Amino acid sequence: MSHTESNSLKSIFFALGANSAIFIAKLAAALITGSGAMMAEAIHSLADTGNQLLLLVGLKQSRRPPTPDYPLGFGKSIYFWSFIVALIMFSLGGMFSIYEGVHKLQHPEPLASPWLAVGVLLFSITAESVSLWGCLREINKVRGKRSLFAWFRESRQSELLVVFGEDAAALLGLTFALAAIGLTMITDNPMYDAMGSIVIGGLLIIVAVGIGIEVKSLLIGQGVEPALKREMVTALEGEEKVNEVLNLLTFQLGKDVMVAVKARMQNCATANDLVDAINACEVRFKSRFPETMWLFFEPDNEK
Repeated sequence: MSHTESNSLKSIFFALGANSAIFIAKLAAALITGSGAMMAEAIHSLADTGNQLLLLVGLKQSRRPPTPDYPLGFGKSIYFWSFIVALIMFSLGGMFSIYEGVHKLQHPEPLASPWLAVGVLLFSITAESVSLWGCLREINKVRGKRSLFAWFRESRQSELLVVFGEDAAALLGLTFALAAIGLTMITDNPMYDAMGSIVIGGLLIIVAVGIGIEVKSLLIGQGVEPALKREMVTALEGEEKVNEVLNLLTFQLGKDVMVAVKARMQNCATANDLVDAINACEVRFKSRFPETMWLFFEPDNEK
């Protein structure tokens, strides 16, 4: 429903706290053990920590009020910063991890204190699970009966897309890193550790590309989610003075929405009566859909 909102800020702070603690633990373990997979995970967590800070910057900028130069406000700022986050995940996270893995393949080194790495990974899995739980709790407030994949494709909350993508990739990456270090310990072959780093890098690149594709659509200019648009049309068609909704255009601007309505109205005795009917309709519409910042209503006699 339109009045159900998720708290993206809460999800970002969950992720920021988890990634900061995980980065410190992973970096210490990577330096002590010499693990390529662990170093890849440390860089991944550092990138994620920076990404959360960028999302906070984006959310703050998106809440600036409209100005004469930016009459529709700054809501789409969050889409720009979300796209930057996807680029960082692709480059600093994915490409560096692959580079680190290839380097370790060319210059293999035995792991020192591998049990330390295992302990840090288990701690990291726990922390990331808490972060993902917090993110999923907010997603479920707006997901309805849709699958996570359907929500990911249809959501207009880029910051929540990013946090979910990062958390999911982090958990999978940690699992791969744990498996890589485990195989290295069992076989005493550092090749598995290097391969783990390469797999983690590939995973991050895939997730970054997926996030980038979704955010690109928002940057270009998407309307509201399909279910919300249908709900808006239904609400307008239920208005006493509206005979038919001829067209409904929406434009998602961060948390705010611009709506343009073209409707065939019932006959009114005077122009003032028509204006009053439209104004009353607009008040009820904005009350039901509070995310509507701008509403343009055009009456028409089109058949």
